Amino acid sequence: MALSLLPDDTLGAAVIGFFVSCAVFGIFTTQVFTYFRRYFEDRLIYKLLVGGLWSIELLDQIFIGYSLYFYTVTHFGDPTVLLGDVIWTLVMQLVLGCLVGTIVKCCFAMRVWRFSKRNIYITGGLVFLILGQFGIALVYCIKGFEFRKLTSIHKLRLIASLSLGTGVVTDFTIAAALCYFLRKLKTGFRKSDTLVNTLSIYAINTGVLTATICLVTLILYNTRPDTFYFMAPYFTLGKLYAISFLATLNTRKVIRGRGTDREGSSTGNTSGARNTFFMVTNSGRTPRVPEYYSQQQKSMEVGVHQEVSIITDADEVDSPRSLSQPKVLSPV
Repeated sequence: MALSLLPDDTLGAAVIGFFVSCAVFGIFTTQVFTYFRRYFEDRLIYKLLVGGLWSIELLDQIFIGYSLYFYTVTHFGDPTVLLGDVIWTLVMQLVLGCLVGTIVKCCFAMRVWRFSKRNIYITGGLVFLILGQFGIALVYCIKGFEFRKLTSIHKLRLIASLSLGTGVVTDFTIAAALCYFLRKLKTGFRKSDTLVNTLSIYAINTGVLTATICLVTLILYNTRPDTFYFMAPYFTLGKLYAISFLATLNTRKVIRGRGTDREGSSTGNTSGARNTFFMVTNSGRTPRVPEYYSQQQKSMEVGVHQEVSIITDADEVDSPRSLSQPKVLSPV
């Protein structure tokens, strides 16, 4: 199948995708800034993970921008350049986008591991799908360097379809698993059940969004392989994965009705940062911060004082004789 040389179908679609990905990358950068400003006392592993994701996405944007510069500026007015060897940055961009998605989905698989009480079968199946998709994507990139021609895109349709299709299945499976195990954490109390419902909505929204973009890329790749239409949604896919992860980190304490590290530091509390990313569990393994125990102790003290006052009021109603003699309950 010959590659279309119409600028609207090729470079035009890629440029639109690059503009959209720039906007999405800006949103992601804002999320990163918010994270480091509010959760500056968070665990080092999370800081390194956030910084690593942002660095990969920055490099991804540079690769996309350089590729478009090569085709639209360096070879301005020469559409035949699309028939030549593919530039290496365009192929490497595929690897970076898939790498970000793999990292984020592995983090979500860890949440399934915790919420499912370490169910090795479900979590193992998710990890198998995640790593399988990444492996297929690497094969696609290797084959892309071997063919070296944009006109050979249609020859890699099977490999690309397997990778994108596995991504769709993985996203929906992770969202469904999180919702299922979150539902099992319901206790019947309104506050805790509301929290579980909110987390379920977050899981559905993030999973459906990324799966939809992945599905759109799959459909465009198979229906119009002679164009660059599929590049437009794929340029934003990795950044949407990163945003979903940052949104989870940035709403840990907000969802639970608590302040951020910066808000907590005004009262001298610095241990709130030890709150884990996994947020909800009823198994007792989630670490409790000191103010939790303080609030529990205060509530117990209030309950004791109320109990004493009720007994005192009851004694005042009793007759003087009842104060010196014990009451005998009627065996009704």
